[in-house]
Amino acid sequence: MGNKFMCMSKKDGRVGWVGSKSRRGSISRRKNSKDEESLHKQALAMAIQQHQLSQRFNNGSMSRRIGSTSSRRRAADLSDPLSNTQLTRECLENMKTKKLVLVHGEGFGAWCWYKTIALLEECGLTPIALDLTGSGIDLTDTNSVATLVDYAKPLVDFLRKLPEDDKVILVGHSSGGACVSYALERLPEKISKAVYLCATMVSDGQKPFDVFAQELGSVDLFSPLSKSLMYGNGKDKPPTGFMFEKQHLHGLYFNQSPTKDVALAAVSMRAVPLGPMMEKLSLSKEKYGTGRRFYIQTLDDHALSPDVQEKLVRENEPEGVFKIKGSDHCPFFSKPQSLHKILIEIAQIP
Repeated sequence: MGNKFMCMSKKDGRVGWVGSKSRRGSISRRKNSKDEESLHKQALAMAIQQHQLSQRFNNGSMSRRIGSTSSRRRAADLSDPLSNTQLTRECLENMKTKKLVLVHGEGFGAWCWYKTIALLEECGLTPIALDLTGSGIDLTDTNSVATLVDYAKPLVDFLRKLPEDDKVILVGHSSGGACVSYALERLPEKISKAVYLCATMVSDGQKPFDVFAQELGSVDLFSPLSKSLMYGNGKDKPPTGFMFEKQHLHGLYFNQSPTKDVALAAVSMRAVPLGPMMEKLSLSKEKYGTGRRFYIQTLDDHALSPDVQEKLVRENEPEGVFKIKGSDHCPFFSKPQSLHKILIEIAQIP
C-alpha cells in the first residue's frame, strides 16, 4: 500500500478474435480482484493492529503518506466502475501542487483512505493522510478534545511546518470539512484548493453538528437515554462524545460499501468528540472567503442526504460541484475509482 507505482497509459492492443479479448478480460478481472483482495487484507491487518493499540491506550492516531492530483473544470456525474485515469507521470509532473492532504470525518482515521492512497500513489503523487486529535491511533483521550482548535491541531501543525512556498490540496470528509474550513481561515496561504467530500461546508457562525441534526436525530443518537453518548466529565455534565452502534453505522454510513470495508470500519472506528461538532465556526471573507472550494456530492448518502448537501452548496457556493452516483457516505469505500477520478480532475484545474 505504501509502494509507489508508475501510472502507465494502456497500449493499443491488436484486433483479435473475440475469444482472446474475452480471455484477456477474464485475466484482467481476476488480477484486479486479487489486487483488491490484497489491499483489503493489508488494510484489515493494519486496522486490527490499530484497534489493539487503542484498546491498550484507550486512544489512537496514524499519519500516512498519500498523494495529490490535478483536474479540469467541469461538472461531473460519475459512478463506478471506471477505467483507470489515462494520465502519465509527465502530465502529473506539470502540476504545480503535488501534495494532497486527506482529512477524515467523525469516528474515522487515516486508515479509511487506504484505497484512495493506493490509487493516488499509483499515479506517482505525494499525498498525506492525517489523524485528527483523538482519532485513528492518536493517543489522546477523546473526552478531552473539547474544541476545534484541539481537534484540528495535527492538521494546522502540519500546514505550519510546510516550506515557505509549499501549498497543498485539502480534502475533508464529513465533519472533517469543518477542519478544512478552520484551516482555510487560519492558513489560507498554504492551501491551493479545498475539497469537501460529502462534508460540513458550513457558513460563518454555523456548527458542524447542525448539518447532521436531521439524519442523526432520526435514530435517537442524542436522546437522553441514548447508549451512544459518553460523559467524560460525569453524568451531571454535558456529554463529551459519542460512539456509533454497529446497526446505526451500516444504515447511515455504509449502505453501499463492501462488506470487507464495513468489517474494517467496525474494528477501527473510535468515539467522536462532541465539542468540535458543537462549536460555531468563525469564518471571514478576507481569509476563508478567498479560498478555492470544491464540493463532491454523494447521491445515495443516508448520513448527509443529497438534499442537505445541495442546501450546503446553495448557501455557501463553491467554485465547482461534482457528483458521485450510487455512493453512500463513504465513497472512499463504495466508489473509490469515481472519487479518485474527481480528485484528479479538481487538482488539475488551473
